[in-house]
Amino acid sequence: MPKRSSKPRDLNQLAARLVHDATSDEVEEEKDPYGGKNPSAVELGRLGGKKGGKARAAKLSPEQRSEIARAAANKRWSSQP
Repeated sequence: MPKRSSKPRDLNQLAARLVHDATSDEVEEEKDPYGGKNPSAVELGRLGGKKGGKARAAKLSPEQRSEIARAAANKRWSSQP
């Protein structure tokens, strides 16, 4: 598993990485934006995901939305140190 951040911590590390990248003969492989999944299925899932929140909010009453928002805020603030 990669480190959390691959950014260099100081300017010397950044300079070394830039020089290495500019002079290296290694060819980076192009990453698959779909991660090996069927692109059509990914797009269909994305379409449903884009509609989901709005459709759910439209079906809820104002009281239900308020209760959900209150529970989310309580959860967020309860985990604060």
